[in-house]
Amino acid sequence: MKPASHFLLMLIPLLQLMIQGDAQCSLDSAVEQKIQSAIKELENKPRPPPPTRKLVCVSVKSRGKLAVCPPGTVVTGCACGYGCGSWDVQRETTCHCQCSGMDWTAARCCHMA
Repeated sequence: MKPASHFLLMLIPLLQLMIQGDAQCSLDSAVEQKIQSAIKELENKPRPPPPTRKLVCVSVKSRGKLAVCPPGTVVTGCACGYGCGSWDVQRETTCHCQCSGMDWTAARCCHMA
C-alpha cells in the first residue's frame, strides 16, 4: 500500500470521532441533563405545610345603640334589640343600631390567630 492510503485509513477513525452527531456528551445534552436533574430534585422536595391560622371570634353586647369590639378585632356582624334590623358598621370596630330607643346592641368581633 502506498503511504497516502495508510494515512487515509488512519484518518477515517479520527474523522468519526469529530462528527457532532456521534459525540456522547455534547453541550446541549449536558445542559438538558442538568435541567432534568434540577426538575426532579424540585419535584421530590417535600413542601412545607401551609401555615395554620384560625378565625377567633367573641361576641360583645352593650346597652344602647353602640357595641365596640376589643382592640385587634373587627366587626363581622351586628344585632339590635327590639327587632331592629337597621344597623351599620363604623370604623370597622363598632356596630351602630339605627333605630331609636335601642335597649341593646351586639357585635360579633373576630381576628386571625
